[in-house]
Amino acid sequence: MNKILLSLSLCFLLVVQDLMAQTANPPITAILGAYGEEITLILNKVENKKESTIAGLHFTEGTLNGRKVVVALTGIGKVNAAITTTLVIQYFHPTELLFSGIAGGVNPTLSPGDLVIGKKLAYHDYGTLADSMKLDPTRNPVTTKNNPLYFPCDDTLIALAEKVSRGLVLEKPVEGRPAPRIVSGIIVTGDVFISSRTATRRLWQNMNAEATDMESAAVAQTCWQQGVPFIVIRSLSDAADSEAEKDIARFYRAAAHNAAMLVMAITGGIRK
Repeated sequence: MNKILLSLSLCFLLVVQDLMAQTANPPITAILGAYGEEITLILNKVENKKESTIAGLHFTEGTLNGRKVVVALTGIGKVNAAITTTLVIQYFHPTELLFSGIAGGVNPTLSPGDLVIGKKLAYHDYGTLADSMKLDPTRNPVTTKNNPLYFPCDDTLIALAEKVSRGLVLEKPVEGRPAPRIVSGIIVTGDVFISSRTATRRLWQNMNAEATDMESAAVAQTCWQQGVPFIVIRSLSDAADSEAEKDIARFYRAAAHNAAMLVMAITGGIRK
C-alpha cells in the first residue's frame, strides 16, 4: 500500500513539475523571413520585445496577437535559411514555425500580390543534371534514409491558414485590379533567381508548382528532420519571367505586406 501511495505521489509531483515548467516556459511560435521588409512588418506589431544575438544572427522574442513569438531574418538562399532555422529550433524550441515572404509566380493564372499557402515544398535544383533535371530526394543524415521529395506542411497549420485567410483584407499592388487571390499548393525552391518564362513553364508542368523562391524547401527540410510543424506563406512579387527584376521593385512592398498579414493572422489563431 505504501509503495502504491509513493508511486502516486511521485506521479503527482511529476505532473506538477511539468505544469510549472509549461507556465514558466509558455509555447513559442517561430516566425522567419528572408528579406528585411518581410520581417519588419511583423516586428512592428510585436510587443514586450527581448533582443538576443546567437552566432551573429539577431532574434527578437515578444508577443504577437497574444502568442509568444520569436522572429528572425534568415537572409537569402538555402544555406542561410537552414542555418537560421536550425538555430531558432535549437535555442528557442518552437512548437511551430511560420515562414513569411515574397516569391516568383509559376502558376500563369496568378498575379503580383496573390498569396500562396504552402502545402508541399520541394527543391527544383536538387538531383541529377544531364540534358534535363532529374529530381532526387535529399537524405536525412541521422537515419541515412531518403527524405520526402515534397516536404508536407503541417495539416493543422494549413487548415488554420485557409480559415483565417477568408476574412483577410489584402493590399492591391495595382489600384483598379481585382483583389489578390489566395491559393494553396506547391512551392519550389532553388539557389537561383528565376527570370525566364521557359523555366517557370517547366516548373509548372513538371512540378505543378504555384510559386518559386530561394529558401522555403531548406526551411521545410530542417523542420522535417527536427520534427517541428511548419508552414510557408508566400506572396507573389513577380512572375519569374524576363520582367521579374522590374516587377519586384514595383510590387515587393505590397507582396511582403500581404504575406505578413496572413502570417500574423495565423499566429493569432494558434491555440494558446
